[in-house]
Amino acid sequence: MMTKWRLQAAFLFVAAAGVWWLAAVPFAQQPQNRQQNPPAQGAPASGAQQGEPAQTPQGPTFRGGIDFVRVDVIVSDKKQQPVTTLTQDDFEVLEDGKPQKIEQFRLVQVDGRPKAGDPPPREIRNRDDEEREAARDDVRLFVFFLDDYHVRQANSMTVRTPLTRFISTLQPNDLVTVMYPLSPVSELLFTRDHKSVITAIERFEGRKYDYRPRNLLEENYVRYSTDDVERIRNDVVMSALRGLSTHLGALREGRKSVVFVSEGFTALLPPQMRRQDASRPADPIQAAAGGALADSPREQTAEWFSQSDVYSRLRDVFDTANRNNTAFYSLDPRGLAPFEFGFDDLPAGAPTPSFATDRRVLQMTQDTLRSLSEETDGRAIVNRNTLEQGLASMVRDSSAYYLLGYTTTQAASDGKFHQIQVRLKRRDLDVRARKGFWALTPADVERVRNPAPAVAKPVQTALASIATSVQSGKYVRTWIGTEKGSNGKTRVTLIWEPLPQTPGNARREQPGRVSLLAATQSGDLVFRGRAPDAALAAAAPAAAPNDTGPAGARTPAAPAASAPQRIVFDAPPGKIELRMTVEAAGSGGTLDQEIRDLAVPDFTAPQAALSTPRVFRARTARDFTAVAADASAVPTATREFSRTERLLIRFDAYGAGTERLEPTAVLLNRSGGKMADVPIAAGAAGSTHQIDLSLGAVPPGEYLVEVTLKAGSGEVKELVALRVTS
Repeated sequence: MMTKWRLQAAFLFVAAAGVWWLAAVPFAQQPQNRQQNPPAQGAPASGAQQGEPAQTPQGPTFRGGIDFVRVDVIVSDKKQQPVTTLTQDDFEVLEDGKPQKIEQFRLVQVDGRPKAGDPPPREIRNRDDEEREAARDDVRLFVFFLDDYHVRQANSMTVRTPLTRFISTLQPNDLVTVMYPLSPVSELLFTRDHKSVITAIERFEGRKYDYRPRNLLEENYVRYSTDDVERIRNDVVMSALRGLSTHLGALREGRKSVVFVSEGFTALLPPQMRRQDASRPADPIQAAAGGALADSPREQTAEWFSQSDVYSRLRDVFDTANRNNTAFYSLDPRGLAPFEFGFDDLPAGAPTPSFATDRRVLQMTQDTLRSLSEETDGRAIVNRNTLEQGLASMVRDSSAYYLLGYTTTQAASDGKFHQIQVRLKRRDLDVRARKGFWALTPADVERVRNPAPAVAKPVQTALASIATSVQSGKYVRTWIGTEKGSNGKTRVTLIWEPLPQTPGNARREQPGRVSLLAATQSGDLVFRGRAPDAALAAAAPAAAPNDTGPAGARTPAAPAASAPQRIVFDAPPGKIELRMTVEAAGSGGTLDQEIRDLAVPDFTAPQAALSTPRVFRARTARDFTAVAADASAVPTATREFSRTERLLIRFDAYGAGTERLEPTAVLLNRSGGKMADVPIAAGAAGSTHQIDLSLGAVPPGEYLVEVTLKAGSGEVKELVALRVTS
């Protein structure tokens, strides 16, 4: 068993690696079929846009290197209007008081509107579109980071209105996305569909001081003390901010703006709000005793040290944001807040914090927001009710600024903070620029000069699929696989299974059925059916879910599903669109919906091919014997398993003619390195192979089973990612 702090470190490592799921992602999907962004991030999904000329990014390429420093400078007049008539000779840059030679200079002006005669703004359909459009000079990038860990539910509802009003004022060229603390950076995709972003904002729900787990990993530390949970939440958010800054820096050199919606980082809870077990209600007697200690010198000393610890960890966020020219605009949804704690925040029987305690905690949280903005050249929209005015100032900052670059004459690898000061020869103007940067350490320089081998993209994509398989959406997790069908078609299998109940979702409606509609890009119906239910005939006239069956009779609602369900149909090779609807048990009402594009492979081609591997889990020897003997067993959709379980992985291999096919398999670590060979046995069917994988000897962690098929026509691989828990 991992200790509490080892588990916390593992939790944070996974968050920094970008394999967390977004709580609002509705369905899981195989990596090779994923091209869309989760709906909570507001990004449309489909294949690459056809028939449009490629647009090359404009503007000069800036230098790089460990000794090259970039800084953007905002200049405004006394009326707070941007000044855009300055030249390089008007600026002076000092680092630690020593003048630096400006080697790169550029004025960036953009209003988000397409120029006259330009084609309509390009729709962002995939990662290539995003990278191409983000690099353009006439595009502004805005990220809305919704810190649900540090926003009360009531305040998250209040802030939706000013945020949605602001988004509606953005221009057609502006690229926007939404991120949560548990969002994997690899899943972020900017969009110009601002209405979808508004829809995502309207679902924002704060969780401050609410310690009920919303996913399986949060259950790992739900029984920690409330102070420990708050510390973990702080670290998760900071890790996400660092990852976001790095991702934005890779997209473009110019300024990037992040709206950080948060009530600030919690350094230390008042004594009357602390619990040794966050999953249990507070003890009124202990809460009352804690209230008597709130203003003691010992408690104030603990607050000071806790706040110092928060700022020391925030330093890495400042440094990463400044290196990647990312500005944070902290937006406090509390508005003009006279107090921090309300009656809803305190446990029953707990005394109300004194005015001094309340003001200290409020000031500490607000100061973290101010520091995050001031250190990254943003603006803190804190302690004010005019939130939209603060957001408008962010737009002005992103619309006109000067981008400067110079080679530092100081020690570029001393690991120390170097102050930057930008001055103008004109004294009647206001100048804003970041305050400085932290230099690399010798160890950092060594990593830059001798980087570790990069993890292959297929491995990264496969590992990222683990998280979405653990919790694909609010109600179900899904898996889609393909294999050779009949009459030249491909057999498509959709597996769905209900998410396990947790203390956070025990009272909500449970899923009873999933309805599926599949159609080609030309609109021809391929399949319509439900599970559990008799499949509706393919190409039959469409009917509303929960309406009528093939004979016109009303389909009764299904009971709550307790086991994985399967929908199988044959489809022609090529792209098809899947429309899935999750129906509630008992009532039959709609719980969730998703539209997904699927690239159906062609297994009739002469090249070697593998079906999507199917994973079956067994908790006992009897379970395994039953699964191994059942060729029609239903596979599982999840990719997280216990060390006490035993897996059976089945797949089909296809080749040309009578060629003998002998696939091989190996077990890889999360970096893609080989750990061991995995034996493959022939299954019941001629082309079916299977792997018997016992997890008892595998330490907890993330792994991949790589299946390789070599044939005369070439080589093909399939990856099965697994997370093993203790």
